[in-house]
Amino acid sequence: MHTLIVILHVIVSVALILVILLQTGKGSDIGAVFGGGSSQTLFGSTGPTSFLSKLTAGAAIVFMLTSLFLAYFSGSSASRSIMKGGAGAPVQSMPAPPASMPAAPAGVPAMPVAPAAPPVK
Repeated sequence: MHTLIVILHVIVSVALILVILLQTGKGSDIGAVFGGGSSQTLFGSTGPTSFLSKLTAGAAIVFMLTSLFLAYFSGSSASRSIMKGGAGAPVQSMPAPPASMPAAPAGVPAMPVAPAAPPVK
């Protein structure tokens, strides 16, 4: 169902672009694009305006409905997240030395100490 709506949405988007580009501008007719004079028009004097206007309105309504459908159903899907409801990262402690290991001599640290990092400028 979701894939069908996406396909319909793409088709309506392309149709809406084409219908809008076919409409006449404020100062010229579409017939002028094809080399006709200002008195000649491609679709006739008043024929295309009502048809193209209705077609544009219908395509715009279908485009809005499919947009709302896709937005609603993409946000309501239950997705798993590692950030919600999960336990924190496990804390690892140093393993205890084996019992057979001798203790360090006096004056020597049990673990080597890392040198201090240089100051950041």
